[in-house]
Amino acid sequence: MTAEATRIPRIPRTPEAAGDEPVLIVEDVGLSFEGVRAIDGVSFEVGPRELFAVIGPNGAGKTSIFNVLSGVYRPQRGRVTFLGEDILAKRPHQIAAMGLARTFQNVELFHNLTVLDNLMLGRHHHFRYGALSAVAWFGRARREELAARAKVEDIIDFLELEAWRRHPVRLLPYGIQKRVELGRALAMEPRLLLLDEPVAGMNLEETEDMARFVLDVSAELGIPIVLVEHDMGLVMDLADRVMVLDFGRMVALGTPERVQHDPAVIKAYLGESDQTEEAR
Repeated sequence: MTAEATRIPRIPRTPEAAGDEPVLIVEDVGLSFEGVRAIDGVSFEVGPRELFAVIGPNGAGKTSIFNVLSGVYRPQRGRVTFLGEDILAKRPHQIAAMGLARTFQNVELFHNLTVLDNLMLGRHHHFRYGALSAVAWFGRARREELAARAKVEDIIDFLELEAWRRHPVRLLPYGIQKRVELGRALAMEPRLLLLDEPVAGMNLEETEDMARFVLDVSAELGIPIVLVEHDMGLVMDLADRVMVLDFGRMVALGTPERVQHDPAVIKAYLGESDQTEEAR
């Protein structure tokens, strides 16, 4: 398997404390749809400040893993622990309120709203004021919204979105829209960030920009990340560890260097032909 496309200088990262507990533990998760196994006994952990990548061919179960973690799917077996708490019985909004945020493969923004308004929507579960205070915009409502606006402005600076902050999202280039979606997830103040193909459909310049921001989120903000991506060059340059799925099963788990030379990984991506051997 060849790592190609974008090459980003890797920033070495080490855990701040070797004894830190994983923020996410997935144990023997199994998910089936009418007899078709989307996830088949997958187990892994994500440590604090770790950038953990999930790769595999189309249909390998990568997005199904994300949907289980965010509460969209409920697996038939297994356990998922986030921040020490089992989350499989929780609804998506409850998991999000715990600090698990995600982006989507396809841009899922409110296209008629501005960049600023889309980012403010990421703050909704932090608001605690009632309807009367909101209508009158006084007291707690005013204080919380001003505080939320300040955090959103920090994110706009962090992701270099100043030039587009008042623009409706529908008018923005695709790469900027993907950056806005990342910003909305950051506005939730996540304890774990799920990135579903953050550079899908981007050109080289947009991919390099997004890779830089993903590294900044991990290295500067210290937010652990689970990344699903098809760009192998990007994955091998950014990830601390990589898990490879094929037909819902884990076929490899380890450092990028180890995984990209694993025979099982090469077989999953390139296939294996026995015709030559038979001809001999």
